[in-house]
Formats: sequence, C-alpha cells, structure tokens
Amino acid sequence: MKITRVEAMVLTCPLEKPIMDATYTLPHRSAVLVRVDTDEGLSGLGEAAYFGGPPMITKIIIEKELQEYLIGEDPLNIERLWEKMYQRSIKHGRKGAIIASMSGIDIALWDIKAKAAGMPLYQLLGGCHERIRAYASAGFYAEGKGIKELAEEMASYVKEGFTAVKMKIGRLGQSEDVARVRAVREAIGDNVDLLVDGNNAYTAYQAIKIARRMEEYNIFWFEEPVPAEDIEGSAAVAAAIDTPVAAGENEFTRYGFRDLFLSRAVDIAQPDVTWCGGITEAKKIAAMASAWNIICVPHSFSSAIALVANLHFSASIPNSLFQEFDRNYNPLREDLLTEPVKINKDGYIDLWDKPGLGVELDQAVVKRYRAD
Repeated sequence: MKITRVEAMVLTCPLEKPIMDATYTLPHRSAVLVRVDTDEGLSGLGEAAYFGGPPMITKIIIEKELQEYLIGEDPLNIERLWEKMYQRSIKHGRKGAIIASMSGIDIALWDIKAKAAGMPLYQLLGGCHERIRAYASAGFYAEGKGIKELAEEMASYVKEGFTAVKMKIGRLGQSEDVARVRAVREAIGDNVDLLVDGNNAYTAYQAIKIARRMEEYNIFWFEEPVPAEDIEGSAAVAAAIDTPVAAGENEFTRYGFRDLFLSRAVDIAQPDVTWCGGITEAKKIAAMASAWNIICVPHSFSSAIALVANLHFSASIPNSLFQEFDRNYNPLREDLLTEPVKINKDGYIDLWDKPGLGVELDQAVVKRYRAD
C-alpha cells in the first residue's frame, strides 16, 4: 500500500455571538481536516489544530511541505513517517503549526491502519476501555450573559446526563469569578464534578489566591492557571493548593510533557492528539505520565473528528479519566458526521465497533462550510 495524496480541508462557521474565555475571543468555529489517500482505495481522516494562526497556514504546511515526504510511502509505517516529518520540523522550532500539521496526518494514518486491520482504532491501540465518561466543556463568557444565565446553562448539561461540567474563569475580577463559581455549584448540586479553566490568565500568586477562595465549592481541578510557558509557576500553584492542577493542551510532543512532569507542574495531563504530535506521540505522553502516576484527560475543542480521535486515544490508555465534550454551539461538531457522537443517559460515551475512527463525514456539511 502506498500513499497517493494528502489533502487538508479548511472548514469555518461564523458565530452569531462570539464566545470568550479569559484571554481569547472566538468569533467563529473552524477546523482543518486531513485526508490521506492510498493506491488500494483506503483513506484515512484526521484533524490538525489551527489555534495560534489562520487555518490556511496549517493547510499550506500539510500540502506544500509535508505531503512530498509522504507520497509513495507505506501508510502502515507510522513511526517511520512520524520521525521523517519530525526531522522536517527542526527549523520550525518543533512546536506550533508544524506539529499540529503532523498530528492531523498521523491521525489519518492510524485511521488507515485500523481500517486495514478491520479493527476499531482504540482496540488497535490497546483497547483499555469500552466507554469513557464525558464532561461538558462550556461556561464561556459572552455579551449579555450574566451569572443567572451561566448557572442555568451549566445546570442544563446535568439534565442532559453529564456528571461533570467545566466553566471558564479569569476574565473578570476574582470576586466576580468566585461568585460565578458559587452560582454554578449551587445550580448543579453537590454530586456533579465542577472543573474550572483559567486559560493562562493568572500569575502564580493570583492563581493560588483564587484557588483557595474556590476550595469551599469542591473544585475537581483548576485548569491552566498560569501561562503555558511558566512551568515553575504551575509547579508552585500545584504545590500550594489542594485542588489538582490540569494543563497540557498548549504543549507539544513528549519533550514538552517531560518538562511538565519533571517539575511536578501538573496533576492531570491534557494532551490533544490534534496538536501534541498525533496519536503516535500522545501514546508516548500517556505512558510517560503513568510513570509519574499522572492521569491523562485529552483536551478537545474543535470538530467531531478531533473529538472522535481523542476519544479513541483515551479509550486505549489505562490512566484516562474523562473525555472533554465541547457543548458550545458548533455545527462542525454537531452536524459534521453522518452519525453524531452522543453521551448515554449516565454521562458516558460508548465506543463503537466499526473499523478505524469508525465515522463518516456528511459531505453536504463539508461543502457548506468549506472555506479554502
């Protein structure tokens, strides 16, 4: 089997009302999907994260730079192809868009390999879980959205069946954000896990201060309290508070996570297979995390392909706990697949037995949102 083509597809859907976290305003939902074709008719799907720049940058890297190193290669030799692409990333700093581009290709190669084997991807990768508990990722800031609306929103996810929810903090003053956390805890009750995400908003001192103020509301984890580059600051926060610290969505490759683990900067690692280096690298990150007794909970905030790929990864490792399930409006997640991913009544996602990723794109939706 030989690779004949690598294609990147940019999809974009404008939002009627932008949503905001502590440091970023999101006016649209976009995704860069990757398709790898072979001479035997098998094709694989993947997704490459585009955060940090226009999606077209990622498309250009995939099609104009990496594709030429893959044409004619056997797609089943994934480790060799990963190293081949990684060597090409030297002058890109081995982070950012080049690693995200590699990630999308890597996922598509694994989709091909699992299809060729006639196995669901999570089973080919190790097959540790047949269902994964999901948490509702939402609670963003938005114009005209106050504490009352936030509390009602988060309570609605509990009614859907979620047993854990995540909300944003860090955009407002600490007293106002603590009030938001209090309102959400009261709305969801004591039996639902509450996660908070600071999106890199604080200094270590500020993060420790607000974490202590939130402790009475039984916070399950405090995500990205400080900038991703401030590993020592994250370690200081983790050492000073009782709430576990989660981070890693903005980190790349096993080398970045090695530094997080060595510094004890995280209690929960959050690799995203669409930008950490793909499934190949995420598996190594998870294995390394297990040596520090660290849980892995994949980040996922893009299209349905990203969600599915991260779900297969999560189901293949023993040290997983949750799967992030973005609940903000996003047709690229809700409508992109012919069979959308859903949680069951007890808040879990059941894995399926179709080969590969086990999903198909709705081509009419792809056409509607194609932007390249």
